[in-house]
Amino acid sequence: MVETPEHRLQAMGLRLPSILKPAGNLPGFKIDQGLIFVSGQLPLEDGQSRHVGKVGASVAAEEGNKAAALAALNVVAQLKLATGGHLSRVREIVKLSGFVNCAPDFVDIGAVVDGASDLLVSVFGEQGRHARFAIGVQSLPRGVPVEVEVIARLSNEE
Repeated sequence: MVETPEHRLQAMGLRLPSILKPAGNLPGFKIDQGLIFVSGQLPLEDGQSRHVGKVGASVAAEEGNKAAALAALNVVAQLKLATGGHLSRVREIVKLSGFVNCAPDFVDIGAVVDGASDLLVSVFGEQGRHARFAIGVQSLPRGVPVEVEVIARLSNEE
């Protein structure tokens, strides 16, 4: 039996969060020339912020890492919508951009964003390995500690 992203999610005991209507005048994703551009995703569950605050101040790095994983799970939910419900149509995750709301002296930004990278590799296997950048920022929407966006490549197969 071929292991699919859906099987991996189930094996990890994860369920995809409900997708909320995006705030403002922007879609959750755009598809262009075989690439899916997923808009920035927050660590939300059922529309609620599960993590709030600055990493290195009110939020520990470990909690930031978990927030990044939850934000990446929201990315996977967007990818499922973009692929018509078939995550196996994602050929690869090309790039992940990670933004960490952190204290000015916090430097372990990469370890926080690892939560998102690790989740994508766990769900998509080798196709989940990606280029990445991680940057510290002063604030993020809803006061969350992490936001991630992804570029993925679609498979040519339907």
